[in-house]
Amino acid sequence: MKYKVTLKGKTYEVEVNQAEAMILDEYEAIAPAPATPAVEIPAAAAPSAAPAAAATAPAAAVAGEQVVSPMPGTIIRVNAKVGQAVKNGEVLAVLEAMKMENEIMAPHDATVVQVLVDAGTKVDSGTPILVLG
Repeated sequence: MKYKVTLKGKTYEVEVNQAEAMILDEYEAIAPAPATPAVEIPAAAAPSAAPAAAATAPAAAVAGEQVVSPMPGTIIRVNAKVGQAVKNGEVLAVLEAMKMENEIMAPHDATVVQVLVDAGTKVDSGTPILVLG
């Protein structure tokens, strides 16, 4: 079976046959361009939520480029703050998935416009984590 594994910005193409692994190719990972413009995220409402609880719910995402979770897991650390200038490849947050820590990196130089999660937040694949402007 062939697998593509991306680790710290490098993608490795690996073939595994009968308990033997062989690296076929290695190349720089290129972040895909955003497929669609940023979409407004509807605030989730709990069925028994009181109006006061709705006021503390996170606001909908503002306009900008969303950085999303690549897989389901739990955010264990958010390194970026609103207004912070970030560089390409800088670690914005750390996501724990399947007992592994995965770094969510800035796709390019930008400024953090909004932080949508806190440490301890559980996310699914595609869940927005930050908005860059």
